[in-house]
Amino acid sequence: MDFVQRVKDNFAESIRIKIDAGNRLAPSIAIAAELMTACLLNGNKVLSCGNGGSAADAQHFVSEMINRYEMERPGLPAIALTTDSSVLTSIANDYQYADIFSRQVRALGQPEDVLLAFSTSGESDNIIHAIDAAHDKRLHVIALTGREGGQIADMLLETDIELRVPADSTARIQEVHLMIIHSLCDLIDHKLLGAVT
Repeated sequence: MDFVQRVKDNFAESIRIKIDAGNRLAPSIAIAAELMTACLLNGNKVLSCGNGGSAADAQHFVSEMINRYEMERPGLPAIALTTDSSVLTSIANDYQYADIFSRQVRALGQPEDVLLAFSTSGESDNIIHAIDAAHDKRLHVIALTGREGGQIADMLLETDIELRVPADSTARIQEVHLMIIHSLCDLIDHKLLGAVT
């Protein structure tokens, strides 16, 4: 096997999928950024969750909100529901793993907050439960998915936004999810502070 060529092929595939996703998803990403900006300007917050690499994506987004993206600005209210090991393990132990995010959404979520939910397959039980809780609490939902969208695609409301990456590979989907995160951050900064150079 030619490992150098394999690396080049991975890069080429990632670029191809990003271009395809950018063409398909740009309008929906812009709408999602508008929704998040309105949420933040109204004094609300973003709750974010995912599993594994998607947990890292959820935390990555929150770090860009609370600290900064590319412009100096005050921190913006966002909470990663993936980070408190005592909360996560107590819920998993006392109830079930599928409830680790939904119980936090029910405790922390307020109407008009945004739930930013990551699931490359669209089939993650704990993300599905979190979306159910968000609907019950009247949060807006932005779901980053891949493949065929899974159960999540079928449960979203007309007012929710799905950003579904047109790919089957978990790695490629997560790479595009990161690009979506950065696009959302860029647009939020632009809407709040003016043009980003």
